[in-house]
Amino acid sequence: MKSLNPEHHNFQSHLKKLSGLVEDRLSVCFSGLSVPAELYESMSYSLLAGGKRIRPVLFLSWAEMLGTEPDKILDFACGIEMIHTYSLVHDDLPAMDDDELRRGRPTNHKVFGEALAILAGDGLLTHAFHMMACTDLPAADVLAACAEISRAAGPAGMVGGQVVDIMATRSNKMDLDSLKKMHSMKTGALIRSSCVSGALLAKSRGAGKIDAANAVSFGESIGLAFQIVDDILDVIGDEKSLGKQVGSDESRDKATYPRFFGLEASKKLAQESVDRAKKSLAPYHGKEKNFLMDLSQYVVDRVC
Repeated sequence: MKSLNPEHHNFQSHLKKLSGLVEDRLSVCFSGLSVPAELYESMSYSLLAGGKRIRPVLFLSWAEMLGTEPDKILDFACGIEMIHTYSLVHDDLPAMDDDELRRGRPTNHKVFGEALAILAGDGLLTHAFHMMACTDLPAADVLAACAEISRAAGPAGMVGGQVVDIMATRSNKMDLDSLKKMHSMKTGALIRSSCVSGALLAKSRGAGKIDAANAVSFGESIGLAFQIVDDILDVIGDEKSLGKQVGSDESRDKATYPRFFGLEASKKLAQESVDRAKKSLAPYHGKEKNFLMDLSQYVVDRVC
């Protein structure tokens, strides 16, 4: 791994702090709700299985850089992670990617059955918007941020991207343009909208259209790098450290960046995308900008 800038020595501690805030809140996010025990267990099994929490961390970091403290928007951050977790639960289903391992444990449907896994995903997705809508900030800002996330999670984003993936896998036809479109929808959309919604919830602190545009540029670049790296790790990664099966893309004959470009060129593309993300941060200053710079590099350093 490349060494981080010495001025940013607190990267790991700040990452741990933000992800820890999300983790702690997720552990009690269903408190006070009358949820059937089986559903609660299934939702919690996947939601509290760990993970990098990159999306809520990006959200919190953009908001913090623009003047909004993390504790004011923590429920919104948790909603983003619920949406991400729901997508994993559903993607793992036999009708989708048919995976057996996620975050080092059997996938949800392997433990609770397909019906409960589907309903757990439904519950996480729906409760996510309850969490986000109850954020105690100006209603117009919360509404705009919710709309941003809903677009990313819906038919023009994650859901549509999964459909493109399924259809291409069935037909064994995926050109490079289709691959880029699929990844921008399936993976990139929620990463981008996490950054943008963070900027939107800092609007009352002075953030504006230029900040939202910079968040779009940053999020799109990071989302692309993240997906390229995931494609690479499916080839060279270690199942134990990743917590999921490797080699599944090749076994399913799926289109990936390494398949189109090879490993070394894919690594270069990922780094170029991270470099573009860093340029989007040029107008900003301070420790929050430094953290986002290091977080950008952290994404790609997993394979470089």
